[in-house]
Amino acid sequence: MRAKIKFCGITNLDDAITASKLGADALGFVFYSKSSRFISPKEANKIIQNLPPFISTVGLFVNQSKSEVEQAINACPVNLLQFHGDEDELFCNQYNLPYIKAIPMKSDINLLKCIEDFDSAKALLLDSYSKDTRGGSGKVFDWETIPLNPSKPFIIAGGLNPNNVKSLLELIDPYGVDVSSGIEIDKGIKDYHLMRKFILGVTNASI
Repeated sequence: MRAKIKFCGITNLDDAITASKLGADALGFVFYSKSSRFISPKEANKIIQNLPPFISTVGLFVNQSKSEVEQAINACPVNLLQFHGDEDELFCNQYNLPYIKAIPMKSDINLLKCIEDFDSAKALLLDSYSKDTRGGSGKVFDWETIPLNPSKPFIIAGGLNPNNVKSLLELIDPYGVDVSSGIEIDKGIKDYHLMRKFILGVTNASI
């Protein structure tokens, strides 16, 4: 089976429909207002209402309050939550929705402890560490640091693009891959050819 594919930072219906037709498994909507890929829950909901079936939708949050998260998921009923800040397990696990937790891959990160700390998470999303951004940096971390056969599914992000995703998947076998800047012509604006090439790279790696 090929790795699951999530396209994150969706900001418009055309990109969402194109991604769905090309074979993306999940679409991510950034509800963090300081992000260059921010979309309001109300606008995201308009997009989601027009998606074909069998596409998972993910709402992304970064160090937001409980009330902000609740307001967002009430306005936009996503399937999955993604926490990309310093949230602890108690915070992430209080919304009656499955969630994934992003882990910045600092040099001293202990992924086995992260798995224990977020036992209720559906998966951990491993992303490049940056002191300036929370995801979407376009930077790759050292894939050699990823443990093989983890007890919890890993989703790999951070600097993935159509030219390197096949190399990642030939090195390790993650549950999924997550891409944003690597398939864009501008922040929040996806490119058809890059999306298609990315999906082909994932598919060819599984052959």
